[in-house]
Amino acid sequence: MSLIRRLRGGYRPLVGAIHRPSHLLAYRPAQWSTDAKEHPTVITTGYVTGSPCWLDLGSPDTEASAAFYGAVFGWTFRPAGPDAGGYGVLHKDGRTVGAIGPLTEEGASGAWTVYFRTADADATARATELGGGRVRAGAFDVMEAGRTACLTDPFGAEFAVWQPAALQGLEAVTEEGTLTWAELFSPDPATAAAFYGDLFGWRREEVTLLGMAYSILSTAEGDQGAAAFGGIAPLQVEGQKPRWLPYFEVADPDAVARDTEENGGSVLVPPVDAPGVGRLGALADPFGAPFAVVHSPAAGD
Repeated sequence: MSLIRRLRGGYRPLVGAIHRPSHLLAYRPAQWSTDAKEHPTVITTGYVTGSPCWLDLGSPDTEASAAFYGAVFGWTFRPAGPDAGGYGVLHKDGRTVGAIGPLTEEGASGAWTVYFRTADADATARATELGGGRVRAGAFDVMEAGRTACLTDPFGAEFAVWQPAALQGLEAVTEEGTLTWAELFSPDPATAAAFYGDLFGWRREEVTLLGMAYSILSTAEGDQGAAAFGGIAPLQVEGQKPRWLPYFEVADPDAVARDTEENGGSVLVPPVDAPGVGRLGALADPFGAPFAVVHSPAAGD
């Protein structure tokens, strides 16, 4: 279940820092109410323009990656068929929670890619270039599922867009073992926020946490608190790569961290308690793809 559903007394972002977990804090803007009925979820499957709607992993060994995430999250992997180029879909309890495919770009390393919904993948690709970003793969059809484009923002963070047809997006989010938050690390958060705002119409709320600026991102539609799905944080150590980091909801971050190490992954930041947010940590799979996990507090905690 979601953070906002369970939090009382004020909206609190899930703020993660791979290198500085001391920045995992909560805040309470007075103008936002978070009554459980008003703000039922963080990421939802009611996809609108700009929503995170798909997630896939590029891996040098899809079978090994599928085995790792199966051991850690209980996901099952189903190849998409002989025409899919090794791409396959991840399921939990019979519902789609992501996908895995082979690396296709020269010099690429294992990484998760977050896809944002768009009404026109071609137009979003053009707008990316006009905004100073780069088109890594121009818009193309994915059989009858939809249309996609692989993009990079002006600072090097990779993302993709999804124009749905038969496939709307992930079937399960903000539940145990599924995507619950998406966080961008950028060397210039304000400019990055403006770039993505131009692409998707995202709204943002600027806050300060221990002297660190943090932007809470919401889609253009609906109540701003209810439409929140992620955030932007500054890079925090020299050499850190701009990237989108997915967060997965889990029942026990410590157990997931142990399972990660036992199955060949690594713990980047051991799980820590963040008041008002929950317990969370940053991990990496055996091929170096980083991801984060969080256990949100129950209502009344």
